[in-house]
Amino acid sequence: MRLQHHPEIHAAHPGLAVGTLQAGGITPEMPVDLEKFVERATQRLADGPESEFPEIQAWRRAFARMGLKPTQYRCASEALLRRLRKEGSLPRIHPVIDLCNAVSVAYAIPVAVLDIAKISGSLEVRPARGDEKYVTFAGTIEQPNPGEVIFADEDGQAHARRWTNRQSGHSAVSATTSDVLIVSEGLHATAAEEVRLLIEAIAGELATAGIVTTP
Repeated sequence: MRLQHHPEIHAAHPGLAVGTLQAGGITPEMPVDLEKFVERATQRLADGPESEFPEIQAWRRAFARMGLKPTQYRCASEALLRRLRKEGSLPRIHPVIDLCNAVSVAYAIPVAVLDIAKISGSLEVRPARGDEKYVTFAGTIEQPNPGEVIFADEDGQAHARRWTNRQSGHSAVSATTSDVLIVSEGLHATAAEEVRLLIEAIAGELATAGIVTTP
């Protein structure tokens, strides 16, 4: 699975760091250890709200440059950290999603998990043309606004809207998912090193669970 970012994305966000990982043979029964990651995030939240984290501030600045209100549209890691701070726990959905959400809050960096079987051809993070199709988790169809940053495949299916704000229900992990693409993106000053460590952490946990991964 090839993932690339459009040159306009790199030009507008020169500090962008990207990490990817493919995993095959995942199941709803696979064992995962989330506690150490959630505990790391919880300890950090005890020192201050997620909005003060440099990782989150970098995404808020990016969203503001894209014309999005940062308090209305949050990147995925900020939304998860906010939920963890308010409710003291994270939702349990599927082991691979639960693991990636836990690692995401531990590093305060967004992580997307996509069902590879639902992606046509390669995937590009790019400005929307406006004719792409986006399926919500409720099953309704939306069209991204022209210029909006999306994850798009070769059939014009949008697998995320507003960059790291909202994934599509079309390629969401389900009980029948076997192979996934995991994508992490950071914009803060030390993102290159921390995205690398984040991907290594996920790969290590998946290996412990007996899941085969490839970069």
